[in-house]
Amino acid sequence: MTKRKILVTSALPYANAGLHLGHMLEQIQTDIWVRFQKMRGHQCYYVCADDTHGAPIMLAAEKQGISPEQLVESVRELHLADSRGFLIGHDNYYSTNSPENKAYAEQVYLALQADDKIAVRTIEQLFDPEKQMFLPDRFVKGECPKCGAQDQYGDNCEVCGATYNPTELKNPYSAVSGAKPVLKTSEHYFFRLGECVEFLKQWTTGSALRADGMQQAHLQPEALNKMNEWIAGGLQDWDISRDAPYFGFEIPNAPGKYFYVWLDAPIGYMASFKNLCDRQGLHFDDWFGAESDAEMYHFIGKDILYFHALFWPAMLKYAGLRVPSGVFAHGFLTVDGQKMSKSRGTFIQAKSYLDCGLDPEWMRYYMAAKLNGRIEDIDLNLSDFVARVNADLVGKFINIASRSAGFITKRFAGQLAADVADKAILAQLQAAAESLAAAYETREYARALRDIMALADVVNVYVDANKPWELAKQAGQDARLQEVCTVLINAFRLLSLYLKPVLPKLVAGVEAFLDIPPLVWSDADSLLLGKKINAYQHLMQRVDPALIDKLIEANIQNMQQINSDNLATQQFEPVAATIKIDDFSQLDLRVAQVLACQLVEGSDKLLQFTVDLGFEQRNIFSGIRKAYPEPDKLVGRKVIVVANLAERKMRFGVSQGMIICASGQDDSEGLFLLDVDQGAKPGMRIA
Repeated sequence: MTKRKILVTSALPYANAGLHLGHMLEQIQTDIWVRFQKMRGHQCYYVCADDTHGAPIMLAAEKQGISPEQLVESVRELHLADSRGFLIGHDNYYSTNSPENKAYAEQVYLALQADDKIAVRTIEQLFDPEKQMFLPDRFVKGECPKCGAQDQYGDNCEVCGATYNPTELKNPYSAVSGAKPVLKTSEHYFFRLGECVEFLKQWTTGSALRADGMQQAHLQPEALNKMNEWIAGGLQDWDISRDAPYFGFEIPNAPGKYFYVWLDAPIGYMASFKNLCDRQGLHFDDWFGAESDAEMYHFIGKDILYFHALFWPAMLKYAGLRVPSGVFAHGFLTVDGQKMSKSRGTFIQAKSYLDCGLDPEWMRYYMAAKLNGRIEDIDLNLSDFVARVNADLVGKFINIASRSAGFITKRFAGQLAADVADKAILAQLQAAAESLAAAYETREYARALRDIMALADVVNVYVDANKPWELAKQAGQDARLQEVCTVLINAFRLLSLYLKPVLPKLVAGVEAFLDIPPLVWSDADSLLLGKKINAYQHLMQRVDPALIDKLIEANIQNMQQINSDNLATQQFEPVAATIKIDDFSQLDLRVAQVLACQLVEGSDKLLQFTVDLGFEQRNIFSGIRKAYPEPDKLVGRKVIVVANLAERKMRFGVSQGMIICASGQDDSEGLFLLDVDQGAKPGMRIA
């Protein structure tokens, strides 16, 4: 078999918090594929790093009273612990805040600049007048200019998938201070992505030739369709700079200008691999040079496909470096059919899963049993998780060893039979090696595990047909008992080999039990006969459903603690003097529906409302113009009104009540109209 050179990465986790099960889905998918390639005998390396730059890191460190460098180093230790806890076998886990990353970011930028792929333009950019900083895309929120979805970030819409400039958002506000941003001019640096269209058309539709002569498509069919849509819609030049203050690398010869985090983050793949090369004596250019014969694959979530399938290949191409062999995107993780929820305890942190005593290989198996090579969301159904792990791993797989190993130890001093007559069943298991390898290669893990468990069923039928526990009771059946148990131990070894990419720790226990070197894929061609093995020790426990309850409760408490910590850092107005119920009952709060709303000419604070109270219509002036600059969008909305407030004469007219809003100690956090639940009608009293 031809030996391949393979470099594999997974997306870089952002250095702002510990990892959750959504992160682990991707790392587990990647790790299984890498372990499989290494078992096949290929030279395969898996590198990753923390994504450490950007305004969010800067602001988070500032809030904690530490330096950004201190923050990212502490988070990196958390990420390493989470990954190692789930048995992720990174060959190197590094940081984008590294000298190697700085050097390669500058190298790529200067190469693009020399190829006339960098443009400098003066642009209008959103600026936070309270924080006195230009706002990064992710720190501007508002309504999507394409579909109108609310609370979308300034670079892309999570509802319709559109990408846009922050200045295109409707009703924008600063996610840092809540203030309405203003436009200011600034000189920015752009990568001329629009000039790369012909190359990208060729790359996205193309494939890479592997060392074994097979072709590997650069993109999955669903990803290719999406890229074709984006390319057909026209590619805009990409803003790769940010203004100070910013935590990142300063652009060469451009004081006060920094590389946008999405430029240096993927270059972190190069930096992490370079760090590994320097430690292990590998030649970096053999892997990243334009003429490299190595394969390079990126495992990512579907939400960052745009960056990896358009920006990244174009950057590499025009910087004179090799381009990816393939980008493998996966869907999102849901829990019990819904998005992960902090309030329901299903936003599950990797650390809390491990701290609650759940075996990481249970989750590795369950996720693998749902993963395939397509871009599909997968669901973690907690009841199904318990049932499937207990049925498959304990009831089918582990059962084979537990039904046979004890007899070999007690009756035959650990000695397997020198030969067996029942080789047909073992030949059936051996014959599956290549089809299972093909499934792993194409990331069709669900199919691989389904086929492996079908083989386990065949073996368990053999167990029930030959009943070693009955043979042990019968005189003169020792030879037959040893032979049957030897068949079962060999079947267990073959199944363990096939499961090793998914269950590396359990299979290490199998290797110790059988007293054999680490299993590799070619070991499927041989059998274990006439060998002495060690005493069997139980390899995996059943999932106790009580552990799931414990996990959910732990995550609810964890989120409550986080929320409590966040609240403790906020400044609130002191609670007003205590009142009696009679005092409160003097307020007449009513549900009202907005019939009309308009700006008040001559005032920069007021909106004029016409509201329906059910029994009458009223005119109310409200000083919320700053928070709601497009009053026509409030028409039809239900609000809460103080209905028995004395009328107030103003120079713009008479105000016949007050509309209730929530606010902070001052208006810096914004003003927010209060909603009522569905079904409430105009005129209903708030009681």
